Amino acid sequence: MSADEPLFRVVRGVPTAEELAALVGAVLVRSRPASAPTPVAPSTWARSGRPGTTPLAAGPGAWRTSGLPR
Repeated sequence: MSADEPLFRVVRGVPTAEELAALVGAVLVRSRPASAPTPVAPSTWARSGRPGTTPLAAGPGAWRTSGLPR
């Protein structure tokens, strides 16, 4: 492919300037390497449903405290 040759050509129809701009934008976005999503810290509500680092203690009222956030 030479420097004078276009990257793509319209084979059929007559696209508007806006349509060509949308096509170029789509090609540019698809040609970029995908980046890894940034991790998001879970909310307090979500953390409350996960097992904690401290084990649950057995005994009177343990069933009640097992459902509370730590």
